[in-house]
Amino acid sequence: MSAATAELLAIHDLRLQFRSMRGLVKALDGVELTVHDGEILGLVGESGCGKTITGLAVLGLLQRPQAEITSGAILYRGDDLLAKTDAQMQKLRGRDISMVFQDPLASLNPVFAVGNQIEDVVRLHKGVSRKEARETTYKALASVGLPPDKDTFKRYPHQFSGGMRQRVCMAMALACGSPLLIADEPTTALDVTIQAQILNLLLKLRAELDVAQILITHNVGVAAQTCDRIAVMYAGSVVEEGPVSEVLKRPHHPYTIALYQCLPHGRTAAELQTIPGTVPDLIDPPTGCRFHPRCSHVMEICPTAKPQPVKAAERHWVSCFWAAEGAGLSAGPFRPPTPPDAPGTDDGAPA
Repeated sequence: MSAATAELLAIHDLRLQFRSMRGLVKALDGVELTVHDGEILGLVGESGCGKTITGLAVLGLLQRPQAEITSGAILYRGDDLLAKTDAQMQKLRGRDISMVFQDPLASLNPVFAVGNQIEDVVRLHKGVSRKEARETTYKALASVGLPPDKDTFKRYPHQFSGGMRQRVCMAMALACGSPLLIADEPTTALDVTIQAQILNLLLKLRAELDVAQILITHNVGVAAQTCDRIAVMYAGSVVEEGPVSEVLKRPHHPYTIALYQCLPHGRTAAELQTIPGTVPDLIDPPTGCRFHPRCSHVMEICPTAKPQPVKAAERHWVSCFWAAEGAGLSAGPFRPPTPPDAPGTDDGAPA
């Protein structure tokens, strides 16, 4: 078993709001996350819970002044990204942290060949000659399972299938050797076979290139197949976080339990479960615990106070009054999880 890996990214008490015609949208409410070298972290929750916004905030891609970070820190190898200028962030994107967006067709320029688009990214961040950039482009295409030849290089985005376009986006994100990849719903709108190929590719990138990843998904099953740890988000906050096997075998937060119960588990369509209600309007979010209007275990304190993280097990944290009382969990200050001994080998989590 290898030595513990170093902390690559740490998000502390991140709070973000958007200005809109209706008022301030309180999108993120004290997000706490960590990612270690070579680790895959699953960021799970319904649409509108703040998963993509968190990823965009890390890369500084939110439009200002509409988006405003009111507090918190985003540390990359100990360096606060929120203190960097736009020019400094421009150099960092693609070189240190890359992102694969949800819609690959919208992410690629339709009037340029995909090879040229990847090549331009390499030349911008690495300052190499066109010949060297082209060789790097071919290597990037090969790393994601695409033919590293002129035919692939010269094809346009519309000439690829959805799964192949997603691979092109991954090649572009990894071409400069980024140690951290944020993958935003990379399997959306793909059939089941292609979804499996993309998830296997994420695992291959970690195994062969040691690329740490944040996998944003609404599908708990996808996270279970791919991730080392899982962070469950609801209405702008992380409500439960820990090793995949621990969180899914022993979920403590009612929202995590509800998400798990929504999985098919071999049931017929008539037997499938849903979570009553919808994600709240974040212009006027519920007081206290934001999940309490939909929670089947709501307590008297839930509408009046926001629960703080308590330790449920080793490296397993949950923010819930009901869970803390029912399991006798010890309250105390939140501590970031210690890094796993070896990615993919933590307590039987899927590798």
